Amino acid sequence: PLALVRGPDAQIYTGEAGRIWRTPVPAAGQPIQAQKVLDQLPDDGAHPLKEITFGPDGSLYVNIGSLTDRCQDAQGALPHPCPERGAMQFRGAVWRAVLRSPALQGQAPVQQFAPFALGLRNSVALATLPDGPAAGSLWQAENNIDYRDKNEPPEELNELLEGADYGWPYCIGAQRPARGYEQRARCAATQAPHMRWPAHTAPLHLLATTQASPFQGQLLAAWHGPQGHRVVGFARQKDGKPGGKPIEWLGHWTADGKTRPLGRPTGLALNHAGQLMVVEDYNRTLLMLLPDTAGAPAAQR
Repeated sequence: PLALVRGPDAQIYTGEAGRIWRTPVPAAGQPIQAQKVLDQLPDDGAHPLKEITFGPDGSLYVNIGSLTDRCQDAQGALPHPCPERGAMQFRGAVWRAVLRSPALQGQAPVQQFAPFALGLRNSVALATLPDGPAAGSLWQAENNIDYRDKNEPPEELNELLEGADYGWPYCIGAQRPARGYEQRARCAATQAPHMRWPAHTAPLHLLATTQASPFQGQLLAAWHGPQGHRVVGFARQKDGKPGGKPIEWLGHWTADGKTRPLGRPTGLALNHAGQLMVVEDYNRTLLMLLPDTAGAPAAQR
């Protein structure tokens, strides 16, 4: 399982590679009551993991990652059109599930499941802004094609719009053709990213905080890749959308001999006190970010 989200019905939703299920929070010591939400989801290929988030209307958004890195076939050729984008697959996309509300006894919990936004290689970072002028907007952090170039291609932060095409595998960054598609891609018709992030930062999770939280509405991102190893935040701008320079909350996460090991942040959450919890998968640890009170007067601690 990758995803763990509390739904608007107060149930806990879990996203596994091939299925999504939910359960009410059980009483202490009691077993969970798992109910299937979606199953037989594609769980093969390079990007089988499922991330999920809820929209303001209760819709459930699901990552269906691409089968390959850049739609290459067994011989390494790059077909155009890419069959993964075809109507029989719709891989490399975010899908939307419309749930029955209220749930009806004896009926499937999902009444419709269809592609929402296309051209997204692997949306393992999804979030919905909870408040402010852009409340309800859906955001995705794109893990882009794997070039060996240290500085290409950039990762992306995208605002997802229904029916929009974000370019994978044909286009990267600022609507530029990807390598191998230079004379075949029409990138001007694709949706440009809201922000471009450094290459190979590998965003693995987004956490949209409320404006009343200690993070004042920042969109937090876990950058997991070789040029990441940090947790950063992006402040809301006048239009309510994230932007500006990254605010580094956990950084310089490189091995340092005696004082700390290498770290790779994977998941983020706020507890009831508003403290940031960070899953770090290199050492298999759960960390808590606390304020630095060293040197502060006792009355202010």
